Amino acid sequence: MSDQPVRIALSIGDPAGIGAEIIAHLLADPATHASAHITLISNHAALARGAAAAGVPVPQASDWLDIPDWAGSDAVFAPGVISEASGRFMLDSLRLAVRMVQEGRADAVCFGPLNKSALRAGGMKEEDEMRWFARLLEHRGVCGELNVLDPLWTARVTSHIPLKDVSAHLSPQAVADAIGMLTAALRASGNDAPRIGVCGLNPHNGDHGNYGSEEADIIQPGMALAQSRGFASTGPFPADTIFLRAGAGELDGIVTMYHDQGQIATKLLGFEVGVTVEGGLPIPVTTPAHGTAYDIVGKGKASATAMAHAFDLACRMARSKQTATVRAA
Repeated sequence: MSDQPVRIALSIGDPAGIGAEIIAHLLADPATHASAHITLISNHAALARGAAAAGVPVPQASDWLDIPDWAGSDAVFAPGVISEASGRFMLDSLRLAVRMVQEGRADAVCFGPLNKSALRAGGMKEEDEMRWFARLLEHRGVCGELNVLDPLWTARVTSHIPLKDVSAHLSPQAVADAIGMLTAALRASGNDAPRIGVCGLNPHNGDHGNYGSEEADIIQPGMALAQSRGFASTGPFPADTIFLRAGAGELDGIVTMYHDQGQIATKLLGFEVGVTVEGGLPIPVTTPAHGTAYDIVGKGKASATAMAHAFDLACRMARSKQTATVRAA
């Protein structure tokens, strides 16, 4: 293992949201100082406002923290307001963070919550930031959002599409890809032998075809395809019991068939602590799973727990990547 500290490019995310507040809280924690060398991509006014709300000192550059001046440093944003300018700020800050990793100046990207409406107003054409990152990185392989509620990780075969279209978007290839992506991400986080469970689509797993046949026609062949690629899994299990298996410690990761099949369960289990990993990308990218919380901006009510978890996971994934590079040398 390398003795070099990991380097994290950390963006505040939406300057109109709670990102600056929860990141100021994160940076005030002495444990953060010892975890990594951080480059904070921020905005002066938003950071000062966030630190005041968090009740902590405004972060200052030091031997473990760089705060570079850049094009977005001096802009002014109204708290809790969606704007084209805040969307451009978010996209530009993320471009800078990604470029730092590409140029070898950082090992991972971590960012505060984003607002999709502002991102679109600011120029994002993709359906979400996951696809935006993939285009920016010229990544044409499998990718998708992974939701992390340590120690449980979830992936999904389909994501931001209407529920009526889910079945038509399922295929053995897509199921196998999701299993492989989740397995690879868990390995990158330090779990060498993750136990992956796969969720069925229909009530009671289709009840032997009485309520649908996707389990037999699509999901099981997809699991077999993943197995042939070296990615083992178990299931499919009914959607209303698979998270009970995870809660009993039987699974490290779950592949669901559509967005809310996993999101409802994970947010009930830990809305304020969950993390999103932009899975499948060639660089580690993490963020809190919650949103920008415009309604509590500046009120000192924002929880920094998920931000701390996202930062910790970015450090772990960066360390794993660093170790793999050393071993390969």
